[in-house]
Amino acid sequence: MTRARGARRTSKAPPESKAPQRRAAARDPAVTSRIMSAVRSRDTRPEVALRSELHRRGLRFRKDYRGLEGRPDIVFVSPRVAVFVDGDYWHGRSWKQRGFGSFDEQFNHRNAAFWRDKLERNMNRDRGVTACLRAQGWRVLRVWESDILRDLEGAANRVERMVRTT
Repeated sequence: MTRARGARRTSKAPPESKAPQRRAAARDPAVTSRIMSAVRSRDTRPEVALRSELHRRGLRFRKDYRGLEGRPDIVFVSPRVAVFVDGDYWHGRSWKQRGFGSFDEQFNHRNAAFWRDKLERNMNRDRGVTACLRAQGWRVLRVWESDILRDLEGAANRVERMVRTT
């Protein structure tokens, strides 16, 4: 198959037809540490884009609000709205975009149990934080990074609708 340089493949082969994967050579822990330290927990590109759009619409908010459980990315204090911008991989959604049939199918590599457990803990923590904030009278909105990147206006409309309706 010939593709233009830099062009992406349009479809993936189904996971069951993949050839057996080779085990990657062990990586130096210092290299892994440097890679992981580059993963941002706040001010990510989708989060900044959403905040900019909300600010352009005249909405004022707090960012990375420490006074609430889970430290929401965007908080509207008066209407009591907490917004979380969740990364697809870290919060357990990326398997759909990557063409896997289920959450567990994406873990066919070394250290699979560690990563499965980590992402499941993240998802359980998300559910717990959402329940806790709702019990305190907050309205919680979780927005996926891929939704923001695909349709920034639509994501901003969802937030604005929640903030402006009490």
